[in-house]
Amino acid sequence: MSQRGTRDAIVVGAGPNGLAAAITLAQAGRSVLLVEAAGTVGGGTRSVELTLPGFVHDFCSAIHPLGIASPFFKDLPLGEHGLEWLVPDAAVAHPFDDGPAVILRRSVDDTAQGLGRDAAAYRETMSALVEAADRLLPDLLAPLWPPPRHPLLVARFGGKALASARRTARRLFREERTRGFFAGLAAHSTLPLESAFTASFGYLFALLGHTSGWPVARGGSQRIADALASYLRSLGGEIETGRRVSSVDDLPPARAVLLDLTPRQVVRIAGARLPARYRRSLERYRYGPAAFKVDMALAGPVPWKDPVCARAATVHLGATLEEISASERAPHAGGLAEKPYVILAQQSLLDPTRAPAGRHTVWAYCHVPLGSTLDASGRIEAQIERFAPGFRELILARHVTTPADFALHDENYVGGDIAGGSAAFPQLFFRPTFRLVPYATPDPRLFICSSSTPPGAGVHGMCGHLAARVALARAFR
Repeated sequence: MSQRGTRDAIVVGAGPNGLAAAITLAQAGRSVLLVEAAGTVGGGTRSVELTLPGFVHDFCSAIHPLGIASPFFKDLPLGEHGLEWLVPDAAVAHPFDDGPAVILRRSVDDTAQGLGRDAAAYRETMSALVEAADRLLPDLLAPLWPPPRHPLLVARFGGKALASARRTARRLFREERTRGFFAGLAAHSTLPLESAFTASFGYLFALLGHTSGWPVARGGSQRIADALASYLRSLGGEIETGRRVSSVDDLPPARAVLLDLTPRQVVRIAGARLPARYRRSLERYRYGPAAFKVDMALAGPVPWKDPVCARAATVHLGATLEEISASERAPHAGGLAEKPYVILAQQSLLDPTRAPAGRHTVWAYCHVPLGSTLDASGRIEAQIERFAPGFRELILARHVTTPADFALHDENYVGGDIAGGSAAFPQLFFRPTFRLVPYATPDPRLFICSSSTPPGAGVHGMCGHLAARVALARAFR
């Protein structure tokens, strides 16, 4: 500690970014206290028995392409602290009403072979990105400033990525199957697919599938948070759970305070220490659509019409570009599509610890309006049944998580937005406000390290890591 009874830094919020920030500070030899309102660490990476005893469900995040690819996580000995990634044979399966599913495989060539007339276009588009992945991904998972280490490479990616996913799918591909497949990847943006930069999500998630894969954590996503917490403690960091912070002024003395919180919570607990102009800019921060999720305990594996879907832990349900486009427009217009785009995870196919022998789990969600009270469970199940006839007969129990439930579980999930804010331009790059160094606030001792800062949503820890580096440079210089 820098002085008797004074810690160097306090981090509020023990999600992946808060844990990453605390680890970065502890690695630099700083004394750190991590404070968490919930009874356990994890934020969006918690796992619980939601349906029946012995069935382990991921409450929020389930599949982790950005986790295994994270430049920060790669440098940590998380395997020594209990984290094991399980990578499926295929990253994603995208089924259709007729014909075979499209499978995102590790090999670009193997993926392209399933795309008919679009094989050459896909191979040409993705091969160059995969070849440059080791240089490109660290720059993509970083803020705009300081400039990227490989500016020409990032500029070439940006030239492709700034277009809308809808326009890109129609321009690049001739097959409806390929267009639908690309739309399913791009829809992770939670934006209308006509929006600028949504193509970037399609390229990025395909790239991750071809490089590191889309894994699950053995035993549940909670194991990611537990491994980070274990490593933090090994560095001498302290963790205090069950402590809700009402005001930063109630915290013990520290040279720096880092907040793994979205702008709404930052204003609530620290607004009095911030200039009015900056506070108003935080209050204008935009949140995106909410998630509506159903977890199910099953008597057996999902009976897919195309059995190849069982090779992937993630399945995108929505078929065509037109259907997915309509689904992702609906929440922004205050509605819910009759056939919503559904992201489904079947972790137990890869991880037998998730369910009793012979039984399985399913995690499935769709996008709904922010703060919605609509019940989407029937439409989610109908979408699964559409591509897996007989699915409903296997359901032993179900658990529904509404937007209000998400917000109750984690205050960062404002209105059920699990992404920490809208990814629409310009907020995609300038989060949470227009500042050259987005993690710093006008208070020289106060920093923001949540997914409301670059590079945004995902279990990768980069927001926390980068914010902690700024804090080290400014508060401890």
